[in-house]
Parts: sequence; C-alpha cells; structure tokens
Amino acid sequence: MSTAREIMTGGVECVGENETLADAARMMRDLDVGALPICGEDNRLKGMLSDRDIVVKCIADGGDPGSVKASEYAEGKPVTIGADDSIEETLRTMSQHQVRRLPVIDGHELIGIVSQADVARNLPDEMTGDLVQAISS
Repeated sequence: MSTAREIMTGGVECVGENETLADAARMMRDLDVGALPICGEDNRLKGMLSDRDIVVKCIADGGDPGSVKASEYAEGKPVTIGADDSIEETLRTMSQHQVRRLPVIDGHELIGIVSQADVARNLPDEMTGDLVQAISS
C-alpha cells in the first residue's frame, strides 16, 4: 500500500519559533491553511500551531498575538510520521494521538503534512470514516 509521502501535501511552510502569533495568523491567511508547523532556528520541527490555538489559547485569555511568540505554543515533542511509513501506520498514529494534521519527516527534514483532507482524497471512504471517528471522539 501507499506511504505517507505519496498522500501528503508537500511544500509546507513553517512559522519561525521567534515569529509572533500575528505573523503566524497572516501566514495562515495568505496560505489558506488552518495550521502551521513551528520550526526552530535549526529548521527542525518544534511543534504545530493552529488558528484555534491563536484564538482560544492567546486572544481569549487576553494575550497579545502581536507580542506572543509561536515558540510558546510548541509544547512537548511533536507527533510526526516518517515519509516512507505506511498509510496504515500514518492512520494509526493520527488516531492514537487524535491529530488532524501529521507532519511528515524525512530524516530530520519536514517535507510535508498528511491532513484529514489528504486521507479523504486518497483513501477509501471506510478508512476515512474510521479516521474521522477516531480523532473526533
């Protein structure tokens, strides 16, 4: 069966760990995405930032997105998948960690993201339905 590399969306852009949440929000708008990887000065993945994080964790708590750095939301070790890992492993990882977007790593380099939409476009309806059910519960 296919690998993560075969169904992922490539050409992923990162928000830098020292960029503000306002910078990240503008990037999300311009790229028409709801989440961005947070990358460090070393170009390594530090975490993921969603539009919901900006609204619920920053703005709703009275934070200033113009001064809060993306690194403040890079919590713990990000959940990732290897580029050549199987689709089954990709779905298992997304389900186990209840994530809708899974960064794809080749060595130490971020090369793409597998999203729920990528799964829906590339896999049978039954597999997509099982994934949606698993990450929505």
